[in-house]
Amino acid sequence: MGTSLTPEFWRQFAVLLVIAMTVTFVLSAALDALYLRSRQRRAVRRASGTGTTGTTIRGPQRPSGRPLVKS
Repeated sequence: MGTSLTPEFWRQFAVLLVIAMTVTFVLSAALDALYLRSRQRRAVRRASGTGTTGTTIRGPQRPSGRPLVKS
C-alpha cells in the first residue's frame, strides 16, 4: 500500500529546503569571516613582534652582522 506525495508535502519540503540552504550559507559565511579575522590578527601579531618567541625578523646581513640595507 503506497502513499502519494501531496502538494502540501512538496510545499513543506520546498520551505524546509530553502531554510536549510539559508542556514548553511549564513553559517558558512560567519565561520569563514571568523577564520579570516583570526588569521589576520595572527599576522598582525607576528608583524609587530608580540607573537614571536623572542626572535626578530631582519633583512639580509653581511657576515660582519651589519645589515645590507639601512632601516
